[in-house]
Amino acid sequence: MPTGTRRARERARTRERIIEAALHVLESEGASALTIRRIATDVEYTAPIVYQHFANKDALVLELIAHGHHLMMADLERAAAEEPDIDGRMTRLASEYVRFAGRHPHLYQAMNGDAVDAEGRRRAAAPAIGVLTELLTAWSQTHDVVLTDFDDACDIVWATLYGVASLGALGVLGGERAERLAQAALRTLLRGWQTGLPANA
Repeated sequence: MPTGTRRARERARTRERIIEAALHVLESEGASALTIRRIATDVEYTAPIVYQHFANKDALVLELIAHGHHLMMADLERAAAEEPDIDGRMTRLASEYVRFAGRHPHLYQAMNGDAVDAEGRRRAAAPAIGVLTELLTAWSQTHDVVLTDFDDACDIVWATLYGVASLGALGVLGGERAERLAQAALRTLLRGWQTGLPANA
């Protein structure tokens, strides 16, 4: 194996170990415990080695946020594939989103907190937003519903699920109740749009 190829693989493995260690700390102890020095200690590297991969803590957190959105996207896509009709897929979207927040409360908080700016969060969320966009497009076409402002409709769904999921992750609502409420809220939104309520009303 050429030296350059071996070094590239070793560098990729080192980066993966750093991300895994950082994710473990975030999930088990929260963002306050996440420091470059702590991660370096956990993976038995020196801090300068970690800095070779991530310029600072913010860069590491942004990587974790992107990782979280990819995990959530995989859950949403898997759930959607298991449902035979679009209405079932939409309600599963609601419950899976809330369930993810409950399983990964610290990661979910980081994904939606102010650790990175709004534009950075939006970029990281793009894959999961894409899943929502595809499902809402399929739903509107299936039911012959014209959403006057599709972007507003997506943001309304996203904001609704975020609100219920946040209350569930904080323990204000029980996990199962949060899932039921998310499904009920989404069904209410969809019924409203089917009966002619504007998407931005």
